[in-house]
Amino acid sequence: MNTKQSFGEYLRKLREDQNLPIRKVASKLDIDPSTLGKIERGERSANKEMLPILAELFGIEEKTLGLILFSDKVAYQIIEEENTNEILKVAEEKIKYLKNKNLKQGSLDLK
Repeated sequence: MNTKQSFGEYLRKLREDQNLPIRKVASKLDIDPSTLGKIERGERSANKEMLPILAELFGIEEKTLGLILFSDKVAYQIIEEENTNEILKVAEEKIKYLKNKNLKQGSLDLK
């Protein structure tokens, strides 16, 4: 796994490595081939619901796909900021805090 690749680039490589036409993968995801093309080109983002389908289709772990997808979302959200390393460090601490708080308080719905 190349963690520097975007989710779309990674998805395109998986699809091409298995010689799958874009229309077949799009059909499995129940989306238009043009939408999948936009995801592969980085013009549109995939969603979490696609991960189990893609994991099964390509025979890879859903966790791997999630890591690439969600790291994309974080990267694109803060790419223009000057202090990205500090933001990531604070976010990591905040996640630990929120998870710990969640364990103490029961279920915390962050949606």
